[in-house]
Amino acid sequence: MARYKLPLLKDFKTKGDDKSSALIILKNNRGMQVALTNYGARIVSMIVPDKTGSSVDVVLGFNNILDYLHADELYHGATIGRYANRISNGTFELGGIPYKIEPNNGPNALHGGKNGFHTKIWDRRINNPNQVTFYYTSPDGEEGFPGTLTVSVDYLLTDENELQINYRANSDKDTIINLTNHAYFNLDGEGSGSIVDHVVEIAAETFLPINEVQIPLGELRPVSDSAFDFRKPKRISSGISRDDEQIQKGGGGYDHTFVLNEANKDGKKVAASAFSEKSGIMLEVLTTEPGIQFYTGNALTGKDKGKSGNHYAKQHAFCFETQHFPDAPNQAQFPSPLLKAKQPFRSQTIYRFHVQK
Repeated sequence: MARYKLPLLKDFKTKGDDKSSALIILKNNRGMQVALTNYGARIVSMIVPDKTGSSVDVVLGFNNILDYLHADELYHGATIGRYANRISNGTFELGGIPYKIEPNNGPNALHGGKNGFHTKIWDRRINNPNQVTFYYTSPDGEEGFPGTLTVSVDYLLTDENELQINYRANSDKDTIINLTNHAYFNLDGEGSGSIVDHVVEIAAETFLPINEVQIPLGELRPVSDSAFDFRKPKRISSGISRDDEQIQKGGGGYDHTFVLNEANKDGKKVAASAFSEKSGIMLEVLTTEPGIQFYTGNALTGKDKGKSGNHYAKQHAFCFETQHFPDAPNQAQFPSPLLKAKQPFRSQTIYRFHVQK
């Protein structure tokens, strides 16, 4: 398993948008450490103990800011907005007014557009040794979205080995919002290779099937008797290897939204989990969001060399992206991503770690 060396603070200093990027390291009393940077309000590393007591970095990423700026994969660990996931043709209407986000993923707008939140240097406030808050103001019309949107993302590392992520936002006009974190996880350690032997469980009776350009078809399809049934723990490989047209449309793996059961979107019950028998590390996800995008890193190309010096190739990581549904601004049957003017937006996701021997 990959072992972790802390990146150097100086290697995360650069300037852009008249602001400076930096590295912030949170620690708890049980040996867990989380490194973050205000470039994209992103997670750089998450160091957790494995079943032998050794420290393992379970998040893909880089040791310096320049590698993030020039990475083949743009979203490593980043806060995604204004709208996570895809919007069909980059268009939607709000109050009868059409809006256009320039497509950056085939015909679709992905993750807030080319210059989404992942490209911004956020302001920051370090609250205490285990907490940091990032702030950003997105001006009216940025990337085509209406309204001046003020956003904060608060990361709190608890002594229960939980990283709590609290999102808050307000807009001066009606707008749409869908925020998530795009951490790539490998519970064997970043740079350790394939994750298809990880065991996954997702509390979802249905998922969103997609078309050839990965836009939801509009239906909630039952997971039963399919490659998408994670209601009981199973290896990723047992589903990803099946001859399933949806697996192929996901890029040869999972890149689909699972519709969380009502009881598992209250932020208090586990919505999804992943486990590595090799390391003994289990990740549990709790969220207040209605869905979770389970993504198996199908578009990782191997071009990026990570912190351990190893290249990140296809299915060398997975993501649990808690969020509203893709293309929800165009599909009225989905939970609404509308944020009314001067009404507060709140969302929470928790990544919780423990060891099973």
